[in-house]
Amino acid sequence: MAASLRLRGAASGLRYWSRRQQPAAANLAAVCSRSMASKTPVGFIGVGNMGNPMARNLMKHGYPLIIYDVFPDACKEFVDAGEQVVSSPADVAEKADRIITMLPTSINAIEAYSGANGILKKVKKGSLLIDSSTIDPMVSKELAKEVEKMGAVFMDAPVSGGVGAARSGNLTFMVGGVEDEFAAAQELLGCMGSNVVYCGAVGTGQAAKICNNLLLAISMIGTAEAMNLGIRLGLDPKLLAKILNMSSGRCWSSDTYNPVPGVMDGVPSANNYQGGFGTTLMAKDLGLAQDSATSTKSPILLGSQAHQIYRMMCAKGYSNKDFSSVFQFLREEETF
Repeated sequence: MAASLRLRGAASGLRYWSRRQQPAAANLAAVCSRSMASKTPVGFIGVGNMGNPMARNLMKHGYPLIIYDVFPDACKEFVDAGEQVVSSPADVAEKADRIITMLPTSINAIEAYSGANGILKKVKKGSLLIDSSTIDPMVSKELAKEVEKMGAVFMDAPVSGGVGAARSGNLTFMVGGVEDEFAAAQELLGCMGSNVVYCGAVGTGQAAKICNNLLLAISMIGTAEAMNLGIRLGLDPKLLAKILNMSSGRCWSSDTYNPVPGVMDGVPSANNYQGGFGTTLMAKDLGLAQDSATSTKSPILLGSQAHQIYRMMCAKGYSNKDFSSVFQFLREEETF
């Protein structure tokens, strides 16, 4: 079973890998107010750019954590805050009956659940396993079947909102799974997000996330193209952004996450496109959308073009920059 899942994962555009930024050390103890008697430990696997602030928000709500990450340095601040760090996903499952996974790709999720030291090696009956990774919906469905065989519950709950929303606890969770278990999942997810939406059976959360990111990629490229054209026509970028955001061209990419340096503060374009949502991950998600479009015979003409653009960016040194660096890519690319 694990072998077939790995093959499926490898076929889902998962050649795109990102360099995980190590989280800055911080004194988390000061922000944690525990009610240890009423809160049982929660397992958290994957404390990278997104998982780190998500786990921190669980701590702020009083949940003791059992942490694992493939990069030990990523766990250091949790050790410093008094949280328990273990050496494998199986060890997390042995110590916690509610586990959240936040991983980059289908392959990583398959390994975390079905690998030699995966969750399923020591999962307890009745455990609630919530995967917030963005992966192939078919992989989520296969993992759910394996989890069910062990007497546990699996739900897919990918997120939208980026690192900023993860830090502020304002993520949107799109949840797929048995509806009777949604309330239990919502208790935890509500500590990390302001919107927790039930989408249907396992895999529907992933489907919603893939559709969202397909639209996000297209709108970001469109915003970058419009801003670039306006600048070359002599418009001040801040003025152009203001006009777009009071007109029919307004979208999240223009008014909340503008890709042009100097237009907005607190976004990756203001920090040389560091942080945020990596280009390589956007390329991966567009690969998932492409696979899903092929399997359902759905035309995604703009989505396919967006996928090609982000793949080109990965090949030309933009892999570790935020996906809004498509503006910089368009400015520098002479072949368009």
